[in-house]
Amino acid sequence: MRVSDALDIDEAELEERFVRASGPGGQNVNKVSTAVELRFNLQANTSIPPYARERLKRLAGRRMTLDGVIVIQADRFRSQEQNRADARARLAELIAEALVRPKLRIKTKPSRGAREERIKAKTVRGQVKKMRSRKVDFD
Repeated sequence: MRVSDALDIDEAELEERFVRASGPGGQNVNKVSTAVELRFNLQANTSIPPYARERLKRLAGRRMTLDGVIVIQADRFRSQEQNRADARARLAELIAEALVRPKLRIKTKPSRGAREERIKAKTVRGQVKKMRSRKVDFD
């Protein structure tokens, strides 16, 4: 399965189980196992880089078991083939998101001019509020 230009996941690492789905479908729902449960063992995988592996653990959240297996359930569609494609696309999207390194935040300080401007704006605002509270005597 192709995740990105730099990463491919071996088909042997993916395990699919077909189960009965809930929802619309009439008699078909009771007869055919159209929902897909896709399992991907992250612990056994070696192609995903270590930095992405840690990020993938966080992104997977509840979808990851204690054994390190990511489980994705797809039952959005009525056909088994569409659900298979949906589950694989969702796994690929999750892995691709984990591969993107977040930008490091560089601490900055506001400039002296910006600080002075902020203080001046606060003073002006305070004066406006003070003017509102004054009682005007019309006598």
